[in-house]
Amino acid sequence: SYRVYRALLPGQADSITLHLVAAPRNFDEGGGATGSYYGPDGHLYSLQGQPSAAADSVVLFEASPERALSAAGSNLYWRLRQVPGQGALAGTVGGQAVRLRLVPAAAGALTFATRYFADSTAAFPGEVRSPKARISLQALVPVGGPAEVRQALDAEILRDLRGDSLGGLPVVSLSALYKQQRQQFFQDYRADAADLRPQGDTAGLGSYRGPLSYANQTAALVFCQQGNLLSLGFFRYSYSGGAHGIYGTTGASYDLRTGRRLRYDDIFVPAAQARLPALLAQAVRPLVGLRPGEPLDQQLFVKKMPVTRNVLLTPGGVEFVYLPYEIASYAQGELRVFLPLTQVRALLRPGLPLPGGEPVAAR
Repeated sequence: SYRVYRALLPGQADSITLHLVAAPRNFDEGGGATGSYYGPDGHLYSLQGQPSAAADSVVLFEASPERALSAAGSNLYWRLRQVPGQGALAGTVGGQAVRLRLVPAAAGALTFATRYFADSTAAFPGEVRSPKARISLQALVPVGGPAEVRQALDAEILRDLRGDSLGGLPVVSLSALYKQQRQQFFQDYRADAADLRPQGDTAGLGSYRGPLSYANQTAALVFCQQGNLLSLGFFRYSYSGGAHGIYGTTGASYDLRTGRRLRYDDIFVPAAQARLPALLAQAVRPLVGLRPGEPLDQQLFVKKMPVTRNVLLTPGGVEFVYLPYEIASYAQGELRVFLPLTQVRALLRPGLPLPGGEPVAAR
């Protein structure tokens, strides 16, 4: 399910908006919830879910470096429970009481339905101890809003769900997309399994469980929706043997006046390329434990910040998403660098769906 909440967090003067996507409990080995929230400044913060024994409870932890630890140095958790008959969530954030008010979508307004697909296949069919490959897809389907905008947005989201970075591939239905991905994933998995299949005695199949426990996960998430701006994240995780899997998030923004996808070149003027590295360097330092002016390569793989095309708009700025290994080690994870509108307004194209914006951009 997809829901929007508002709340005043402990110790803060301004309320936040939380977008929460919760998977069924039997989906992808237990399900869970994933959230993103922001306050008046538009800075996004991410929440990752954990399985909960109670069907009416939600357990999340802060995944953004700026908010990941409490004042005591421990992981900051959101422990919430549904309020019967009200749709609200109540519980604690970092051990302090909080209540989140459900914000229902206005009649006829654009919102999202969630759809889930999952399947698995055995590496060695017929073997009781055979390892398996698992694939899952969590999708968002636009509902409500003007029909023309909804149809355009649906097509753009399907392209992004497919991983079409240029937007040039033909659009296929959600069911067809999942079937294509499942067929290719299982085909590749069975080929790898055939190469690794033990000969003769199969009593030791358990030793193959780790390397052949492949996974392919895709999940569409709502980062923000405000006014004419919608920003989503497409999270992907893949494991095909080795020490660990590979994951990353692709950000995507859309103009809800048209349903059109906004890519880097739709957002920034050409002159931004020369000015963004210094702004990004300033913003990334506190995320990786560097003081102002300290060389970036003390913590990163780079001496100068590259300008990634993996960007998304928020109501208060632009977020740049760097995948693991792109500028930092796997252990440092995915880095999301936020630049507020006060720093980048002069670098943006006119007509973007932002506060104080102009009419729809012609580009």
